[in-house]
Amino acid sequence: MKKILILNGPNLNLLGTREPGIYGRCSFDAFLPRLKARYEDVELHYFQSNCEGALIDKMQEVGFTFDGIVLNAGAYTHTSIALHDCIRSLKCPVVEVHISNVHQREPFRHHSMISAACRGVICGFGLDSYRLAVEALVAPQEEEQ
Repeated sequence: MKKILILNGPNLNLLGTREPGIYGRCSFDAFLPRLKARYEDVELHYFQSNCEGALIDKMQEVGFTFDGIVLNAGAYTHTSIALHDCIRSLKCPVVEVHISNVHQREPFRHHSMISAACRGVICGFGLDSYRLAVEALVAPQEEEQ
């Protein structure tokens, strides 16, 4: 059974109430059981923190034994070289996720400090972005020629 960590950064604990026009009205606690039901053959773990160091600690804790990490680093996406360096050091792949299409938002959100360290980036599909990221991590990877 594959083990995947879903890791949410700052302010994502407020999903469902924070700017519902951008992030929707569903909390992550309400969404996670639906995701787990869809992927019964995957062991999904969840962690959220508003602190950059706690996100790094959690990635280091699981990044050598889990099969992947789905990371929504929130605002740290645009500022954190420390998260970038941590992702590069891990054995497992990381998929960067954003609920909104960051490229349709403020210019400072158009650049990610972590994208280059991640296997891929998914943005703009609401909470379904997490499902797409899990799908990418559980799908067999074709060898590059």
